[in-house]
Amino acid sequence: MPDRAPQPVDRQLPTDEARDLISLVRDIAQREIAPHAAEEEDAGCFPRRVFSLLSESGLLGLPYDAEYGGGEQPYEVYLQVLEELAAARLTVGLGVSVHTLASYALAAYGSKQQQVEHLPAMLGGGLLGAYCLSEPASGSDAASLRTRAVREGDAWVITGTKAWITHGGIADFYTVMARTGEEGPRGITAFLVPGDAPGVSAAAPEKKMGMKGSPTAQVHFDGVRVGDDRRLGEEGQGFAIALSALDSGRLGIAACAVGVAQAALDEAVSYASGRRQFGKPIADFQGLRFMLADMATQIEAGRALYLAAARLRDAGRPFAKQAAMAKLHCTDAAMKVTTDAVQILGGYGYTADFPAERYMREAKVLQIVEGTNQIQRMVIARHLAGPEGR
Repeated sequence: MPDRAPQPVDRQLPTDEARDLISLVRDIAQREIAPHAAEEEDAGCFPRRVFSLLSESGLLGLPYDAEYGGGEQPYEVYLQVLEELAAARLTVGLGVSVHTLASYALAAYGSKQQQVEHLPAMLGGGLLGAYCLSEPASGSDAASLRTRAVREGDAWVITGTKAWITHGGIADFYTVMARTGEEGPRGITAFLVPGDAPGVSAAAPEKKMGMKGSPTAQVHFDGVRVGDDRRLGEEGQGFAIALSALDSGRLGIAACAVGVAQAALDEAVSYASGRRQFGKPIADFQGLRFMLADMATQIEAGRALYLAAARLRDAGRPFAKQAAMAKLHCTDAAMKVTTDAVQILGGYGYTADFPAERYMREAKVLQIVEGTNQIQRMVIARHLAGPEGR
């Protein structure tokens, strides 16, 4: 069966620097990521070597200030980098998004001294981060978290368990939301916790349907002592910081979803162009051609939606509603597109010999992380009609 190489996405990028950046990312994706993706995912192997390379190449701090080692790129560009990485391997694309999310609290709310001390190593020094908000009994209802930080002089002692933590057990630092005061969102504070701090440990990674190479685990904080110089923002500001980070993080998930969907479409087009039935390529049958057309349209719509939200963010305008819309649409589209890709490949699509089944398994988690798509609908409706029970 002839192999039809996918054409690179024709991107509208704002600068020559951004075009060079995308070329660099594509080169790394083709040489270092995609060739090993299927084997390493099947073996549950986390590609730390790839993250080290991305750090050395300046790709782990793209949206942050150059003063601290960041790339100072607009979200419009950063998200398209994520899309390219996720198309090669979701474990990498989503991992970069999570690292960016974990760095956000310090970059946006940390003091100048904290930023000077910690950000360079986080953005370009080879460190890898994790974001700790969810708990075993508080997922969508994050404001009810129970992990507690108690003040002892110039230090805080953190005790509790976080759940569903990407990079749990392998992260070099954790951005942790812990309760320091009253019940509800106003009693939560953010902390920057070293991964090797005494009292930090992780459970065995969850056994997942997809993204087997990306460790997801509970992280335990057993009387972990950190100085007040590792508190990020004001006491009680942590939940606001967490929500602000998630608005941007949802755009990262949207971009990753488009990347996975694009990879699935490319695989489906390649297969349909080479597979012959009844004397001609199956891509010549109208029913299948319409499926491909619908898949491509969903992907282009998702890309346009996440880029529109990114441009609002870059302009300093409110974008929370659009971020929720992008996350909702792009991840639902990825689930549909990857399912259709498996259908187009038929029996081969159901086998691990082709990547379509992996894309389908990976797409599912994107409808869940960074706020389920039911939560996204609540966020959108709140912006349209106000809160319930007024």
